[in-house]
Amino acid sequence: MSDAAMWGDVALAVLGGAIRVGTPFLFVSLGECLTEKSGRINLGLEGVLVLSAMAAFGGSYLTGSAWAGVLLAGVVGALLAMLHGLLCSLPRVNDIATGIALMLLGAGLAFYLGKPLIQPQAAQIPALSLGDWIDAPAVQAALRINALFPIGVVLAVLMAWALANTRWGLIVRMAGDSSDAARALGYSVNTVRVLATMAGGFVAGLGGASLSLYYPGSWNEGLSSGQGLIAVALVIFARWRPVACLGAALLFGGAGALGPALQSVGVSWGYHLFNAVPYALTLAILVWTCSPKRAVQGAPAELGVSR
Repeated sequence: MSDAAMWGDVALAVLGGAIRVGTPFLFVSLGECLTEKSGRINLGLEGVLVLSAMAAFGGSYLTGSAWAGVLLAGVVGALLAMLHGLLCSLPRVNDIATGIALMLLGAGLAFYLGKPLIQPQAAQIPALSLGDWIDAPAVQAALRINALFPIGVVLAVLMAWALANTRWGLIVRMAGDSSDAARALGYSVNTVRVLATMAGGFVAGLGGASLSLYYPGSWNEGLSSGQGLIAVALVIFARWRPVACLGAALLFGGAGALGPALQSVGVSWGYHLFNAVPYALTLAILVWTCSPKRAVQGAPAELGVSR
């Protein structure tokens, strides 16, 4: 195989991997984007992701339907996020501390309830074959995508449009930018934030379903690998814009797929270092955005209010 063909295969593998690995990032970042747009941060999305992944696998295993598992994952994610929203609505309760507590609760519940699910097999989310018209097997493999991915793309566009053009979007942004203005117009800021947090939890739960029912397509206790926490950096990188979350998710997905892509063409040195690329990228983004001018740009104003 020539060098050009080899690196062409790597590029295709990274492209396919970007979609495959990036799908959970997409849903979790969209969920966190919606939550933060209302003026609340949810660090508990790691717990949401793990618990919803377990729920999706269990629902698919018990019903025989992957889509029933996907729906259950969204509902479980919404319920855990609702708990976060309700607790944060209480006086003198800190969003960050509550999010960390919910992260531990979600992970603990998933590990405890999911022990019987480690060995069984469950129905998987189908793949969409977009490259059947091409003869090259590598291209066909790269263009087999998770059926949830197009849903995520549409959701990102719809969320961006709704936040910019609908009354509901205006209320969410108002709660995130000026709680006083929202109250002056007669809206309950706590209610808006709880509902936005619930909706964000539902969307993030779909990312959990993608983990356990598509890639890697099984349930185990180390499934998420910190993707819920990485999503917070993703939202900052995307400047709280849903469509930009799509690009950021593909960037992180491609970073995560780089190691396996190189291994597939025989490049085995530094494999574990390449697996660390998403985490190094997260650190780089956090360092890059630590400047006050950069950090504030595009952020809902209420995220910086001490409560």
